[in-house]
Amino acid sequence: MSALRRHPVIVIAGGLLAVLVLLILLGPLLSPYAVDSIDFDADWAQAPGLAGQHWFGTDSLGRDVFVRSLEGGRVSLLVGLAATAVSVLIGVAWGAVAGYFGGRLDELLMRAVDILYALPFLFLVILLMVLFGRQFWLVFVAIGAINWLDMARIVRGETLALREREFVQAARVSGLGDAAILLRQILPNLLGTVVVCATLTVPQVILTESFLSFLGLGVQEPATSWGALVSEGAREMERTPWALLFPAGLLALTLLCLNLLGDALRDQIEGRGR
Repeated sequence: MSALRRHPVIVIAGGLLAVLVLLILLGPLLSPYAVDSIDFDADWAQAPGLAGQHWFGTDSLGRDVFVRSLEGGRVSLLVGLAATAVSVLIGVAWGAVAGYFGGRLDELLMRAVDILYALPFLFLVILLMVLFGRQFWLVFVAIGAINWLDMARIVRGETLALREREFVQAARVSGLGDAAILLRQILPNLLGTVVVCATLTVPQVILTESFLSFLGLGVQEPATSWGALVSEGAREMERTPWALLFPAGLLALTLLCLNLLGDALRDQIEGRGR
């Protein structure tokens, strides 16, 4: 832990990310406006300023951009964390079982992964929405249906190497069962790799959700997300450029911090393993 704290990129990216998360969680409490409330007393498309209560200005409908940007961040982070958790649970279990047992089971499980890789992502999203309507939980299902595949492949490769290590062989000779070996020997040694992959998966999921919302396939009003706000801001860019710049800036800064943090953690773990 002390080695991680001495790494400047981890300290800076992690600290900035913590500030962003606190701002996203607590920031809307500082404003009297709700995410969908319209301020009829203010000028619509009001520019940002510290004099009034609209610090990020208002959009073309008179809604507070500060609150909407932070509420959009809550939704994007929720999707990113929830879909990443699903990715970790399914991907680790799938990859560890395939890598440990090998043989026909490994072949069967990994061919299923190849088939899912071949499915066009946008076609899958559109098909789900045609069947079930535009439901918020479909965003989790659509992203989770694809995102665990990379985790499964990485975990399988690590498990293939771990199962030949001396401590696993010793556990097998001592009479420990396969389930116990997976839980006590394999999974703890996968923890570093899984943490790094999860850290890099969160920004990927947030970007995917933002892309879907930008296309109108993600969250729907009155809920919003960074992708939906960027889509709205792009349409009104000439009239209210701040409605695009603030959510896009928060999105870009969050993705940058998460990617820097993931890359730094990966370098730290790889350097320690040499």
